[in-house]
Amino acid sequence: MSKKLVIALGGNALGNTPEEQLKLVENTASAIVDLEEDGYDVVVGHGNGPQVGMVNLAFEYSANNGGKTPLMPFPECGAMTQGYIGYHLQQAIQREHGRRQMPRPCVAVLTQVVVDEKDKAFENPTKPVGMFYGKNEAEQIAAATGYTFVEDAGRGYRRVVPSPHPVKIVELPVVKRLMEAHTTVITVGGGGIPVIERGRDNFEGVAAVIDKDRACSKLALDLNADMLVILTAVEKVSINFNQPNQYDLDSMTVEEARQFIAEKQFAPGSMLPKVESCVEFVEKNPRGVALITSLEKAREALWGKTGTMIVNHR
Repeated sequence: MSKKLVIALGGNALGNTPEEQLKLVENTASAIVDLEEDGYDVVVGHGNGPQVGMVNLAFEYSANNGGKTPLMPFPECGAMTQGYIGYHLQQAIQREHGRRQMPRPCVAVLTQVVVDEKDKAFENPTKPVGMFYGKNEAEQIAAATGYTFVEDAGRGYRRVVPSPHPVKIVELPVVKRLMEAHTTVITVGGGGIPVIERGRDNFEGVAAVIDKDRACSKLALDLNADMLVILTAVEKVSINFNQPNQYDLDSMTVEEARQFIAEKQFAPGSMLPKVESCVEFVEKNPRGVALITSLEKAREALWGKTGTMIVNHR
């Protein structure tokens, strides 16, 4: 029986424009299909931080500068990015299946994810979206719009929005049936469209971005997946990152990960939610294993040659 693998793909790996993204997803598709060739059934989640900010800003600029377009609510911006990123990934994976003569269907599922309207995240925006700005430009935009900006991992200033925790994946039953048919499923795009549950089958969108790593961890638990794989910009998780005594980790237990988190070894909005998502998955699924590595090294990491494994015990 095939092993189930949930892959969380970073939004920053998808490029800053649709044209750039079309090129980048070819490498992404190749890495994903490599894993399917190795015998895994793969479900792909992806980020949308840069893209949702871009779409929201474009509509806002047009509406305020004579473009005669409406202001677009944030949940709808998330749905748009989920659609076009899923479309690009779906096409690239389908082409790769065809190139390798693998008769496997691939589909992107527009996915809603329930959040709690009382989540404390709504009082403290932390999720970076959109492009990077210099300090002065960010301050000018904040003064004009009321947006909140924070410095993001030494790369500049970005707008932040609430990032509530995922509670329930609305389309989970559909994803399960597709997996049973050995379909490559692209789901919880951008962490899923955040919605509040107002009653049975009654959902209302909310202005937020769910962290895609947390959504993929929830998805992996709900699917009883064998492994959660978070693909990011680095090959391994490090402690003392970017310092002379930086140390790359081959593995860490849940206990060790919690100690590193307490020591503030991982940057909020960057590596911290990735490690926390892995810890949550491994703790709640004792037979599961989590892995953090780069897209380029995904296959080698699953062979045990690189990456950082998060396990319950050594």
